[in-house]
Amino acid sequence: MSFGARLAQTLAEQGPLCVGIDPHAYLLAEWGLPDSAAGAERFGRLVVEAANGRAGLVKPQVAFFERFGAAGYTALERVLADARDAGLLVIADAKRGDVGTSADGYGQAWLAPGSPLEADAVTLSPYLGVGSLSGVLALAEQSGKGVFVLAATSNPEAALLQRAVLADGPRAGATVARAVFDEVTEHNRRAEGAGLGSAGVVLGATVHLPAYGIDVHADPPHPLTPVLAPGFGYQGADVRNLASIYGRLAPAVIVSESRSVLSAGPSGLAEAIANRATQAGAARVH
Repeated sequence: MSFGARLAQTLAEQGPLCVGIDPHAYLLAEWGLPDSAAGAERFGRLVVEAANGRAGLVKPQVAFFERFGAAGYTALERVLADARDAGLLVIADAKRGDVGTSADGYGQAWLAPGSPLEADAVTLSPYLGVGSLSGVLALAEQSGKGVFVLAATSNPEAALLQRAVLADGPRAGATVARAVFDEVTEHNRRAEGAGLGSAGVVLGATVHLPAYGIDVHADPPHPLTPVLAPGFGYQGADVRNLASIYGRLAPAVIVSESRSVLSAGPSGLAEAIANRATQAGAARVH
């Protein structure tokens, strides 16, 4: 099955909640865990255990493992293996981007079947040009994997760049965010999939998407472009507003929450995930 098909099945059966695996130093301390690779591994494996049967997706933030060097990557490999064994869809939040064979190497690290870091999808940065990611997109398609390309992100520092208008080229007059969105949807169209595409975009729930050139009430692309949506919960967006934020893109939205559930601690985590999954499921537009 393509990633888009597997994602559609997960959204239909388990709802749109994606649980972040973000072992911040302060969260490790609150959980009674050491600020070390061993602590990050224990944290991640506890999140996977709590998410299993309550949510369909998890999203490890690679940076919080990478800070421990080789030991951190070993810890992440074990967390990823647990998630695969649990049947969860895993989005590696690595935000990789490069050119040529370097970009291809990142794709092989995160998307190649059998890789120690194998995930179902990876986040990508397009700011060396969406075309620079073509090798990663091709590998994803061949391997039944997915990607999520940054387009309109929830951090305010990105607004100046992502809302900038292109002066020339085939997408002149479009914002940077809109151009990224259009190139990703065009890739899905060329792949001739149905339902959900396997290439998605990151559109933050806390940004006013029309200001980024993205008209959420226009006819949606076919196949529908998956949307990874950070900003719910801790960052302030209310999941009950999912339909009004994302309009006709809403059926393809993945509700990403991290600190809003992780702050419940190891003893309250399963209940927090279950509660947030229920809320996200109730807000989902089919």
